[in-house]
Amino acid sequence: MTSNGIVSTQNGITVHLDPKRATHSGLAFVSHAHVDHLHNQNGGLLLTTRQTSEIAKLRGYNIGNYVEEFEDFYMVDTGHILGARGLVFGDVFYTGDICTRNRGFMKGAKVPKCKVLITECTFGMPEFVFPEIVETIKKVNSIISEMYSKGKPVILLGYELGKAQILSYLFAHWNPYYHDSIKRINDLYKKFGVDLKDSIGHTEAEKNGLLDKKPWVMIAPNLGAKNQFIQHMKTNYDAITIGFSGWAQSNRFSFARQHDYSITLSDHCDYNELVELVKRCTPEKIYTIHGFVEEFASDLSKMGFDSDLL
Repeated sequence: MTSNGIVSTQNGITVHLDPKRATHSGLAFVSHAHVDHLHNQNGGLLLTTRQTSEIAKLRGYNIGNYVEEFEDFYMVDTGHILGARGLVFGDVFYTGDICTRNRGFMKGAKVPKCKVLITECTFGMPEFVFPEIVETIKKVNSIISEMYSKGKPVILLGYELGKAQILSYLFAHWNPYYHDSIKRINDLYKKFGVDLKDSIGHTEAEKNGLLDKKPWVMIAPNLGAKNQFIQHMKTNYDAITIGFSGWAQSNRFSFARQHDYSITLSDHCDYNELVELVKRCTPEKIYTIHGFVEEFASDLSKMGFDSDLL
């Protein structure tokens, strides 16, 4: 681990795994297009996917100088968001952000065998065991139905990239409107063949008076109750908000944005899935990164694995 993230060497080639800033030597690997993994690429060789490159461009980053294949490095779909990949090189598997659970159009990762596993553990605590997706869908549909019976519109809130597209897919039968920022990303997902329902952005819907025809459903970014957009929707349309996050599973780590409802839904592995991931990889050595690194490494050690944190 360095000040610029994880650095390793394979056959004399230095590889930077999700570096925090642009690199000018060796190979840089960018696992996906969430902003905490992005930077403008202004030199050096970059390994990533076309989807990640185009999503990054849409979000204001330039990572156009990239390749999708390079020598003995190969990428593995991690099921996190569109274009997300882990990296296999030599005996090492670096997960990046990963989810082994199917969620609508997103299929869970199929992990490779390896001798050295570098895994994220965002939810690496036993209390983070998520409900089955069918249970979540049933619960949310019930809430929406109840609100519709009262004439109240419902806003489903999830991360602009990744979660919002899952929500758009799972609840397409409600013919939702999209927040403008989410419509942009949904349209790009559709370009890559993802079957998302076509709809209009919230600005156009409001301009045309469609939001006055209550009830309705809208997919919006994960905004707090004090956000101007949320306050506007509540004041003018009496909208109900449902927030989605893996953090909603725990009372200790409050998912407290003052949503009317908080629902557990994540694009990461839960605790049990992380343990199962490790077992499937059959590694001789495990390094934990991002999340409950000490706690998860300790649990793995108690299970008989050689585990440490970077």
